[in-house]
Amino acid sequence: PTVDDALFNICILSISVSSLESEYMKVKVHLPTNFLDQTQNKGPVMAVFGLVFSKLAMLVISPDPLPFCKDTPLIAIFYYPVLYYPLLVCGSLQHKAGYVFGSLLSLGHFGVLLWQKIDCPKTPEIYKYYALLAGLPQLACLAYLCVRFALLFVRGPKTDQVRRAVLIPTASSQDKPTLAERILEVPKSYIYIPDKVFRFPLKLAVSACVAFVALYHTALLLVVGVVPTLHIVRAGIDENIAFLLLGFGIVLSDDRMEVVQIVTFYTWLLEVCYLCAMTLSCLLSLIMLMRSMILHRSNLKGLYKGDIYSIYNSQKTISPSKPGLVCWMGLTGYQAAIVCLGMAIQTLVFFICFLFLVFLIIIPIFHGRNIIVFEIAGKVWPVWVTLLLVTALQHLAAKFAFIKREAGTRDLNNSYLTLFRLPMTARFLGCTMVITALFNIVHLSRIDISLLHRTAESYDPAYRYYTHSLKVEVSQSHPVMKAFCGMLLDMMVEGGPVGQKIRDAEEGRDPKPAHIRVRARWQLLYTLVNNPSLLGSRKHFQTLQTSESVLNGTPNHSSKKQGSKKEAGKPAAEDVPSAEAPADQEKKD
Repeated sequence: PTVDDALFNICILSISVSSLESEYMKVKVHLPTNFLDQTQNKGPVMAVFGLVFSKLAMLVISPDPLPFCKDTPLIAIFYYPVLYYPLLVCGSLQHKAGYVFGSLLSLGHFGVLLWQKIDCPKTPEIYKYYALLAGLPQLACLAYLCVRFALLFVRGPKTDQVRRAVLIPTASSQDKPTLAERILEVPKSYIYIPDKVFRFPLKLAVSACVAFVALYHTALLLVVGVVPTLHIVRAGIDENIAFLLLGFGIVLSDDRMEVVQIVTFYTWLLEVCYLCAMTLSCLLSLIMLMRSMILHRSNLKGLYKGDIYSIYNSQKTISPSKPGLVCWMGLTGYQAAIVCLGMAIQTLVFFICFLFLVFLIIIPIFHGRNIIVFEIAGKVWPVWVTLLLVTALQHLAAKFAFIKREAGTRDLNNSYLTLFRLPMTARFLGCTMVITALFNIVHLSRIDISLLHRTAESYDPAYRYYTHSLKVEVSQSHPVMKAFCGMLLDMMVEGGPVGQKIRDAEEGRDPKPAHIRVRARWQLLYTLVNNPSLLGSRKHFQTLQTSESVLNGTPNHSSKKQGSKKEAGKPAAEDVPSAEAPADQEKKD
C-alpha cells in the first residue's frame, strides 16, 4: 500500500505517547490503574480488547509481525497492546480531554487502516482476500470507538445507577406455567436479553467479546484454508479422472465427459457439506456463548443471594484467593482457546455427519440405487424396536415406580432398581456413549459448565478459573456493598443528596425522607443477615456451625436460635426484623 506501515506506526506511537502526557497535564492526576472499573462504559473497553485480540490473531500467520523489523514475533505480542493502550486510557479517564484524544487516535487508526485495505485488498497470505476479511473486526472496533468517543464528548458519561432496585425484592409469579409457556421457555433460555436491573460485569463482557472475535477468526481460517483448495481441485478435473478411477476398479460411466461431470458434481457436494458444517458450528457456538452469558447472570444473582452450593457443590467462603489474582486473565484466555478448539472439532464432526447424510442417504434415495444403509437398517429392525421399548420402559419406570413420594420428599424405591440391571440394556451401551460424545462436542466451547464429574471439576482449569472469577466478582463488586458505600459517600460529602435528606428528617422538615431512610436501613439489615456467605465472619459462627445449620445455601434459623439461646445473656443473631418490621419502626419514629 502507498501508506507505509512502518512510518505510520512510528507516527501514531509518538502521537499516542504525546496524548498520554497531555492528558496527564490536563487532568493533573496520576493515570488510573483500574481500567476495568465497573462504573465506566463497557463499549469502549470491549472494543479495545477486541481490537487487540483481532490484531494478535493475525500475527499467527503474518510473515512480518512487527512493522519495524523482521523475525520478531515475541516483541510484536507486547507491542500491539502498548500501541492500543492509550485508547483504553482515554475511555477510563472519563474526562472530555480524554474523549477528544480518543476520537483523534481512533480516527487516525481507522483512516489509515481503511486506506490500506482499499489501496491493497489482495495479499499472498493463504487466500488473496484473507487480510481484508481478517481486518474487518479491527475496522468495526475502530469505527465504533470513533463514534463512541464523539458521543461521550457531547453527552458526557452516564452516572452509575448501582443503587437502583438493589434492596427492593422483585415480584415473582407463583402460578404454575402452562404447557405453551414451558415450551417457549426453552428457546428463550438460549437467547440473551439484557436485564434492566442487573448490570453485566465488565470483565465477563470483555471475555465474551474476545470469544466472539476468536470465533470469527477461527471460522475465517477454516473457510479460507479449505474452500479455495476445493475450488482448485474442481477446476483441475478433466478426462484423465476416468482413467484414474478405472485404476481403482470404479466405473461411473462409459462416457468420459459424463464421468467428469459426475466427479465435479460430487466435489461440489463436498464443498456444500463442508460449508454447511461450518455454518452449523458457527451458529451453535454463538448459541452456546449466549447461553453462557445467561448462566453467568443467573450464577451471579445466586451468589449475590448467598446460594453457594449450586455453583461450587459445597459450602465455601466467598473471599479472594491466590488463583483469584489472575482468574480473569485465565478466564479470557481459556474462553478464546476453547471456543477455537471446540469450533474446529464441531466442524469436523458435523462434516462427517453431513457426508453420511448426503452420500449414503439423500443421493441413493434420489437415484434409487446403492441404498446399502436402508438395507442394513431393515435387517436389524428388531434392534431398533428393542432400543425404543427399553428406553421408554426405563423412563416410565423412573417416573412412576422408581421415585417414591412421602411427606413431600422424594426418594428412590430400591425394589425396582433391578430393572436397570437388565442384560439387554448392556448391549446398548454404545448408543449411550455416542449420545454422551455428541453432548460433549456440542457443549465443548463452554467454560461455565465442566464436562467432568462434579467430584472432578477442580481438575478442569477453565471451569476453575470461571468459579474463581465469580468469587472475586461477588466479593469485590457486590451490589449491596456498592450501594452501602455509595450511601456513605453521599453522607460524607457536604451537600450530598442523602446527607441533606437525613439532616432535613432530623430537623423535622419533611417526614417522607425518614420513611425512606428507615425502610432502606431495615431492608439492608435484613439482606445482610440472611446472606449465608457472611456467616464465616460472624462471631458466633464457630460455636453454631453444624451440618444442619446451612443447607443448600439457605440458613436454618431454628438451629441457630437454639444454639444462640445457649450463650449466656447474648441476644440471638437471628432475631432480625421481618417483612413487617419497617412499618412498625415507622410508627415508633
